[in-house]
Amino acid sequence: MKKCHIAYLACTAALLGTGLGAAPPVAGRTVHLVLPGESIQKAVDAAEPGDTVLLTFGVYHESVTLSTPGLTLRGMGRHTVLEPAAVTGKAAGAAKAAGAAKAASTGKASGAAAGACAADGNGICVVGTKDHRVKDVTVAALTVSGFTRTGVHATATDHLTVRNVTAVKNGVWGIAQEGSVRGVFRGNTARDNGDAGLFLANSVKEEQGATDTDGTVVERNRLEGNRIGVTVRRLRNLTVAHNDLTGNCAAVFVVGDENKPKAGLVTVRENRIVRNNKSCPKTARLDALQGSGIVLTGAEDSLITRNLIEDNVGTSPLSGGIVLFKSFVGTTSDRNRISDNALRGNSPADLVVTDIAGKGNTFEGNACRTSRPAGLC
Repeated sequence: MKKCHIAYLACTAALLGTGLGAAPPVAGRTVHLVLPGESIQKAVDAAEPGDTVLLTFGVYHESVTLSTPGLTLRGMGRHTVLEPAAVTGKAAGAAKAAGAAKAASTGKASGAAAGACAADGNGICVVGTKDHRVKDVTVAALTVSGFTRTGVHATATDHLTVRNVTAVKNGVWGIAQEGSVRGVFRGNTARDNGDAGLFLANSVKEEQGATDTDGTVVERNRLEGNRIGVTVRRLRNLTVAHNDLTGNCAAVFVVGDENKPKAGLVTVRENRIVRNNKSCPKTARLDALQGSGIVLTGAEDSLITRNLIEDNVGTSPLSGGIVLFKSFVGTTSDRNRISDNALRGNSPADLVVTDIAGKGNTFEGNACRTSRPAGLC
């Protein structure tokens, strides 16, 4: 591992044979350069707030945990690749326990914490606590592939940025965040992941009301071949915009339940949602999926506007261009505005409302041909 102060980035550029961007130097911040075969976690452990850990081209067989505020973990594009390391079950369990103890006692990432990340089946873990969210971490310009659970998993973060990350063929989620605020997910590609390409939730393990994300943004991502492109679960105050979603079983899910406060205040706008016709089987909590564009279930006060939604075709109860569906536990979707969308070729219809008990939902200015019930276009 080599180390340079940002004021001397020319030396790093010379080592790599490439430029590192136009950001101005900042006194006292350091770039930790990691080559294939070297430990990313060692560089992360050595980094101070505001530093950058820079990965060159190549394949790294490692999981990494970040809990240092202001830290940037950056590759050099999609040919900087993180894949799982071979870890035995016994070793993984020991590492997980040691990592949990270390995090509880110090709040700082360590090799043991990275072992816990690996044992949970994740590639990159960004970890804060309920009392102290980790702030201003960035993960950028790399690929995470083949992890049994999640490519990039974040919990208890504030203003996490994930940009230009490619998450491919991970067992559950490509990129996931829970219990966090002010996240920015921009310019990523999530492809062929077992569940959602991008998954955002209040909590995975606890039943509780929706939490306010303070304006989290999901924009200009490409999401294809996943079970669901983007899942927003039990959250409020979030925007999903300018994304390209194709080849998933379902494109966008906004999900709530009976807990208070209710999920909602989500804006889904100006997305391209085309041919999400992959077939996915029924699960314990959800019917089989195929041909779903945007699904609102148990959500309130959301805006679905100016989306292009075409040729999403299926026979699932959740199939259709834009679907309002009563939640798994019977909670209605209320006071949502569906306006100025362009829909065509969706089946069983462009607009589908099976949540007939929902109140105050409006449909205005949509360019569409078919609806269930009739008269919504």
